[in-house]
Amino acid sequence: MSECTHVAELPRPEPVPSHHTCPECLTLGSHPVQLRMCLACGHVACCDSSPHRHATAHHQETGHPVMRSFEPGETWRWCFVDGSIV
Repeated sequence: MSECTHVAELPRPEPVPSHHTCPECLTLGSHPVQLRMCLACGHVACCDSSPHRHATAHHQETGHPVMRSFEPGETWRWCFVDGSIV
């Protein structure tokens, strides 16, 4: 794993999750495959293996660079800008 400039800019402590699942999937009646949480604002969204890729859409809409897995037991983070695990 590497550090990127975006990690240093993240709020500490990390934000409170906005939901327990992907609200966009709930609205569409879709099932999220795995969940991710934006580390800038706490928005919870589905991963790119889900049909609607709401976590990536959130990054594209907001520019928030780093998310983490919101799955139990997983702690990895991904920087959309750098395209790498951080």
